[in-house]
This record gives sequence, structure tokens and C-alpha cells, in this order.
Amino acid sequence: MNEIKLTKIDILTSPSKFEELKEALSQIGISGMTVSNVLGCGVQKGHREFYRGREVEINLLQKVKVEIVVCEVPVQAVVDAAMKVLHTGEMGDGKIFIYDVVNVIRISNGAEGRDALQYDK
Repeated sequence: MNEIKLTKIDILTSPSKFEELKEALSQIGISGMTVSNVLGCGVQKGHREFYRGREVEINLLQKVKVEIVVCEVPVQAVVDAAMKVLHTGEMGDGKIFIYDVVNVIRISNGAEGRDALQYDK
């Protein structure tokens, strides 16, 4: 395994901001990501809606979770790109989580570390 630092970045935000975020990440060299539609709550605590004539509290809001593992693109560049696109100063802008990654293994050929994140063109 190479001793190159691998970092996972999870970005949680509203679905309406996803395309703009994806474009911003592409511009700094991020080509691989995992994207999930998720439900979550935090400070926003949800809102009330009417369903079949009854008021219902919706406390889990739709969010998009973007998962990225980087080794060559600086973590701060990812954070800066996400903040530039997502920051409005209002609740619901989202969160960015940053984790150290011990290893990455590509299942198809057993490549590890940085090599597992790269594809020969």
C-alpha cells in the first residue's frame, strides 16, 4: 500500500444545489463521487404540511449526500468549492464531514491506495 494520504469528504446539502455543486467539483478535478438521496434533520427541525386534510409534521428533510475520496486534489480546495456554491448563511445550507481513510481497495484488480482511485486512460 502506498503511504499517500487518503481523505473522505461527505457533503450533505439540499437537492436543489446538487448540479451546481457537481459542476464546481468537476472544475477542481473531482471526477468520481457517490451520490445518495437521504433524509435528515438537524437545527431546521422540519416543517408542517397538510396531508389528506390533516396537519403532519415533516421532521426528516430530503438531502443529497455526496461522498468523495481524495488524495491529489487538496481537501481545502473541495471545502472551498462546496462552500462557494452552498453557503447562503441560512439554516439548511448543509454540512461537510472530513475523515481520514486507512485504505481503498479496487475489487476488480486488487489495486490499493492511490492506485485504486486512478484509472489508466
